[in-house]
Amino acid sequence: MQTSTDLKNLLNRIDHKSYPAYKDTKGIYQFAGYQLSIDHVQGDPFASPSKLSIHVKGAVAGFPKELYETVHRRVALQDYLTRQFGRSVERYAFKAKGSGKSGLISVSRCGQEILERTACEIDTKSGDLILRLEAGFPANGRTINARELMKILFDFLPESVENSLYYKNSDKKRIQQTVFLADDQQYIREQLPKLGLTAFVADGSILPRESGISSRPMKGAVAFTSPKELKVTLKLPHKGDITGMGIRKGITLVVGGGYHGKSTLLKALELGVYNHIAGDGREYVITDDTAMKIRAEDGRSIKKTDISMFISDLPNGKETRGFYTEDASGSTSQAANVIEGMEAGAGLLLIDEDTSATNFMIRDELMQRVIHRDMEPITPFIERIQELYESYGISTIIVAGSSGAYFHIADCIIQMDRYVPKDITQLAKKEAESFPVLSGPQEKAQNPAFSRCPEANAAFRGNDRIKMKTLGREAVQINRESIDLRYVEQIVDSEQVSALGYCVKYAEKHLLDGRKTLKGVVDELEKKIEKDGLAGLCETSSNIAALAVPRKQEMHACLNRYRGLKL
Repeated sequence: MQTSTDLKNLLNRIDHKSYPAYKDTKGIYQFAGYQLSIDHVQGDPFASPSKLSIHVKGAVAGFPKELYETVHRRVALQDYLTRQFGRSVERYAFKAKGSGKSGLISVSRCGQEILERTACEIDTKSGDLILRLEAGFPANGRTINARELMKILFDFLPESVENSLYYKNSDKKRIQQTVFLADDQQYIREQLPKLGLTAFVADGSILPRESGISSRPMKGAVAFTSPKELKVTLKLPHKGDITGMGIRKGITLVVGGGYHGKSTLLKALELGVYNHIAGDGREYVITDDTAMKIRAEDGRSIKKTDISMFISDLPNGKETRGFYTEDASGSTSQAANVIEGMEAGAGLLLIDEDTSATNFMIRDELMQRVIHRDMEPITPFIERIQELYESYGISTIIVAGSSGAYFHIADCIIQMDRYVPKDITQLAKKEAESFPVLSGPQEKAQNPAFSRCPEANAAFRGNDRIKMKTLGREAVQINRESIDLRYVEQIVDSEQVSALGYCVKYAEKHLLDGRKTLKGVVDELEKKIEKDGLAGLCETSSNIAALAVPRKQEMHACLNRYRGLKL
């Protein structure tokens, strides 16, 4: 291993040379208290920034083992350190001058959710810490400006490491509060199934967001208050007693006038599968972490999914036990999304009337009389929702504003009134007695078949030049194939999309063999990530991409929308 002095001497030698000479800096250098690894050097000042990593031995970092001894504590601490280091280096961004991306210094930009990332990793045995970042190596035109790079490597980074990655210099109280919050959030998650709940929303939570493009809490928003009929009290390990609304397993309907907070509540619940940072307002909004948001998705591809539970006997004779289309309608896409959610192990479905296909959700009595059952290939969701719970243990929360048909079968009906929830179950049930109950199916559906076994594309085997590009949170492009993820609404970070791209790439190269089912493939991906971390999906250990862990539900969703999947 080389020393920081060796690196300084090297930079002096290549100063004012053409930019490719920066490639000679690649390697590991010992600095005071940490090792700096230059993992990838950009080929041009206008190209993607160079990738660096900082390695601190556990004995030097000094974080007590109890701060990372469990998964939820480790992830919370890693998230905290990433944010702290990011705030520190942000002060120095572009302080080193030059052309193109010269002087850029950045780490993963964390949102309101706490995600496990490659940006910061702590070894649970040794306490060794890795922090990954990007830096634009400075140049004047395409000529090396080593003096400016020295500012980054020998002034800015050492100070940021000193301030952020050593426990002795950290805000110990804030770190304790961070891991205590993670403990409390984990406790609520563990209590949900024991109490027969699918979700918990604490009193005092702030659910509305600042704007459509900001996930920060809205100032002056109405604080959440649970209706007394649904109030639950939990005794958290650190915060102590906390009250809030418990949503029980079964069928829950959320109703109310427009702009009264129905969709806001549903949005908080769908993101309650993740822990949130202190001050977010949704710290104690906790949802069954297998929950899936289901919607219509016109135009998506469907690959041999068994949608016969909802759609059968098509007039053109098309098979629905293994339905295939490159351009799904609203109803067929929503049917496929429900079945794929079942395949992905979802214990809770979240549905908003506004983003659903009407003919998939309901057929009213008049339509049933005019268009007889034997003339309609669609069995609407309302006729299967009880079966989903009773036979498969899958609960549903539906936001509805225009149809009261679900009143008859809902176990709980919540009205949102100016962002205040009210339990109107008894009132709604009484009013529903005046209206006819929609007739249901004559018999239960056959169990969906989850036997799809994808084969590998020959183009991936032995090919180390597969190109991948992440398009924000909306899509990932692998070679010329774009996987549209716009409507996979529980993806909260572009780094999760990048990770999904790597999951597809890894599956193509190592897992798809025509024998493993799609569920088996996702299980293997989860095991790989659990064993080797997200970095294990990358081709080389020296060039780790910026990734965040996706849930297995999003892995399923990505593979199901991958048009290149061979089935």
